Amino acid sequence: MWIGYAILSAIFASAVAILGKIGLKNIDSTLATTIRSVVMAVFLIGTTLALQKFALIKTVGNQALTFIVFSGIAGALSWLFYFLALKNGPASGVAALDRLSVVFVVVLAAMFLGEGLTLKSIAGLVLLVLGALLIVFK
Repeated sequence: MWIGYAILSAIFASAVAILGKIGLKNIDSTLATTIRSVVMAVFLIGTTLALQKFALIKTVGNQALTFIVFSGIAGALSWLFYFLALKNGPASGVAALDRLSVVFVVVLAAMFLGEGLTLKSIAGLVLLVLGALLIVFK
């Protein structure tokens, strides 16, 4: 099931690049990121209400909340830099470099979460980096 969700995430992420690039044509990237964030917040609050998930708020402990807040800050910084790069660069190159986050996730997951780092996963990471470079430096 998670693979389907991840593929849907990738599809919608591609829409962010295309729609964002078009929308950034005559607008500041920070303002665009702010507008996008407000739209996302309103949409997610509506979704949470529709799915009746707000009652679960009491299940969120302090440690979980702290990590979620820091994740939100990291996400906001990612979006700020993503839209700044998108404003100034080609959508395909920006998206390719942005997807190098996979490399960082795999390495950090091995370091902090104890996830395995095998020869096969290292080969995959090398191919991801090479693929991104081929797209950026056509």
